Amino acid sequence: MALERRLSRAMFGATEVVELRQMCFTPGRVFEPGKYITGDLPDVAFTMGLVEKLPPVRGKSEDIANATEEE
Repeated sequence: MALERRLSRAMFGATEVVELRQMCFTPGRVFEPGKYITGDLPDVAFTMGLVEKLPPVRGKSEDIANATEEE
């Protein structure tokens, strides 16, 4: 028997970046796996347990900003 993992949008900040682990289908849109701002995802993604917090980032903030600009 599989364990069910239910989360709530309230566990995340409104502007926090989270990872969607699986595709999420809604009547109006299909969300591909990837990184999203919490407010951009539908509630069903959270209640189905498809969303995870990203691990903390190591390093100086200016190093991280430079790395994302180069991608």
